[in-house]
Amino acid sequence: MDFTIEDIVLITCARGLVPYLITEVEALGYEVQSTHDTGLEIRAAIEDTQKLNLYLRTAFNVLYLLKKFTCTSPDELYREVSSIAWEEIIDSSEYLSIAAVTSSDHIKNSIFASQKTKDAIVDGVMKKCGSRPDSGAQRDNVALNLYWKDDTCWLYLNTSGKKLSDRTYRKIPFKAPLQETLAAAIIQATGYDGSLPLVNPMCGSGTLAIEAALIALKRYPGLLRSNFGFIHVKGFNKEAWVKVRKAAHAGVLKKIAKPIIATDIDPKAIDAAKKNAQTAGVDSMIDFQVCDFRKTPVPTEKGIIVLNPEYGFRMGDEKKLEETYKEIGDFFKQVCAGYKGYIFTGNLGLGKKVGLRTSRKLIFYNARIECRLLEYNMYEGTVNKL
Repeated sequence: MDFTIEDIVLITCARGLVPYLITEVEALGYEVQSTHDTGLEIRAAIEDTQKLNLYLRTAFNVLYLLKKFTCTSPDELYREVSSIAWEEIIDSSEYLSIAAVTSSDHIKNSIFASQKTKDAIVDGVMKKCGSRPDSGAQRDNVALNLYWKDDTCWLYLNTSGKKLSDRTYRKIPFKAPLQETLAAAIIQATGYDGSLPLVNPMCGSGTLAIEAALIALKRYPGLLRSNFGFIHVKGFNKEAWVKVRKAAHAGVLKKIAKPIIATDIDPKAIDAAKKNAQTAGVDSMIDFQVCDFRKTPVPTEKGIIVLNPEYGFRMGDEKKLEETYKEIGDFFKQVCAGYKGYIFTGNLGLGKKVGLRTSRKLIFYNARIECRLLEYNMYEGTVNKL
């Protein structure tokens, strides 16, 4: 792949995860040029997108800028998109999908913008090659993203294809599971790196525990996937991709130094979590047990404990949950002295029922719900009492 443009890469993420994405991107050696509410920009070559897709835990998509242009009508959109040599990017036998987001008086709706973009691309390929790519909504092959705001359009090659949050391991989601990228950011926010025990009561389908195991093993999430958008682009450098994957595999640890314990009172939840962990290849690294959260075995060696209890909006009755949150506070005080405790909740009212003083309150978003990750330093004695 050889594109003669400015090498601008937009990396998107869920709202609230930009700080964690910045940390990841900078750790890979890239300098962040700018940020916004749901993403950041860096300078990087098309070849760099292979590594970014493989390594990033908190990103949604890695988008490579093909063209930025002024646009004041659908016809102008067609002309500008047509000016790109698509026969050098997309094979006529490939499958094409386009996602458009529009906020402009010059276009009726995003579907129409997608249609005009698709027409310009397949018409161009047809003119040069004599046949045209199929197109549709699936993001399994060549994927493009169009953003049209006011008088400006940005057209990106989506090198990820499907969102990177789709790790492929969660075959049984169970009840209201956390998105994998959100779970990874929560674990990162706790400072967990595998050097301390991690305890996860109320584990549900196991997403927090699985993401923790992947972090502890230094196993990057892209290693769980075999398909990315960049693989389907003309000129894809397979040899370079093999080298990138081999380098990532070389750093994976064989086992976790300290235990990860995940419990849930529902046997169906533990069954789902075990199967998901098996698909992710970390089932032997996590001690899954069926029990009430208050009976969760907590190693005497100090570590991290993190819970994601119900919020009371969809599944649980809020009044009943008040007692549950109080019992979580009691469990922290009575069993988890010396630990750092974390509660992830979308209900701040319930969070106050824990009865302990927080050392930090970190803002996250679970879909559209504004949430907090409440941190508690569980000192010996009564320091944490309100």
